[in-house]
Amino acid sequence: MLKWRAAARTDAGCQRQRNEDNFWMSPDQRVFAVADGMGGAVGGSRASKLAVEAIEKQWRESPPILNDKDQIQKWLDETVNQANHKVWHEAEEDASVRGMGTTVVVAVQSDNNMLQIAHVGDSRAYLLRDGKHTLLTNDHSVVQEMVRAGRLTEEQARINPYKNLITRCLGHEERVEIDHTPVELKPQDWVVLCSDGLPTVLRDEQISDVIKEKGTADPDDVCEELVKQTLDGGAPDNVTVVVIKYLDESSNGTN
Repeated sequence: MLKWRAAARTDAGCQRQRNEDNFWMSPDQRVFAVADGMGGAVGGSRASKLAVEAIEKQWRESPPILNDKDQIQKWLDETVNQANHKVWHEAEEDASVRGMGTTVVVAVQSDNNMLQIAHVGDSRAYLLRDGKHTLLTNDHSVVQEMVRAGRLTEEQARINPYKNLITRCLGHEERVEIDHTPVELKPQDWVVLCSDGLPTVLRDEQISDVIKEKGTADPDDVCEELVKQTLDGGAPDNVTVVVIKYLDESSNGTN
């Protein structure tokens, strides 16, 4: 079984007064979550906080069975639906935050070198392997649907005025459709979970370049550099990153 280390950072960015992102990692570093809220300064931060609190609560009360991929997927479905219901219910009950919602990307590390990812919205998961990056998730957004349909290029999508208009999130419906991505991991792999504040500023190639340049570094250093470069680039939105570095079984944790 692989070993791994993880770290996380979040920042309000350069143009927002309030951070509407939230993240959570289980103490055993088996469950990771990033949520990016929307619905105004109060509603957005509340929605993302409710989502990660629901994920933590589910983990504490009914943790996933880590040696069964089907059970992990079932746990992810139940957990994300619980988070969705919590946000939806609060928005229905409190008129001051009606219409609030949040994206979410959640990952569970199994016992058999698999990472199971569930996501709703445009928060992302990346894999960097052998110097090449792969976007593991598909944004649930208007412009990315246009990119997938061949109506926009990736570069056009970056500057499209509707780039932040998402098509799916937690809290807007009583039930939500969840996408799943399983990843079989190898030594020296890196995984990045992030809110859209990261790719809004840094291209995918720039994200992977940071990891390649710091390939022997600790995940904390990579988090710091990704957030720093985002802030240096103007960071119009909140930015949150979770970085996981995978090592082989014989590693002593220093390579």
